[in-house]
Amino acid sequence: MKNYGSKKPAQLSEREKLRKFSELDDAFARALRELDAPDSRQGESPSEDFEQRLRTLMADFHQSEDSVRNMLSLMLNNEAG
Repeated sequence: MKNYGSKKPAQLSEREKLRKFSELDDAFARALRELDAPDSRQGESPSEDFEQRLRTLMADFHQSEDSVRNMLSLMLNNEAG
């Protein structure tokens, strides 16, 4: 008898990766919108606030500086082209 369930963990793993990427993308977009908001946190410059939020997201999603740099590069290239 064939085991049809053997491919599901790999598919779920890919779905989980896509879900995590989507969450990271949403959180990044939210951080950018909040950076533009006039009532941003007091005591921190907008760039310090953004950097702190970005580093928190990177830690939460276990992303290195290189992976975030690559993601931003891809986003900028897609926007320009």
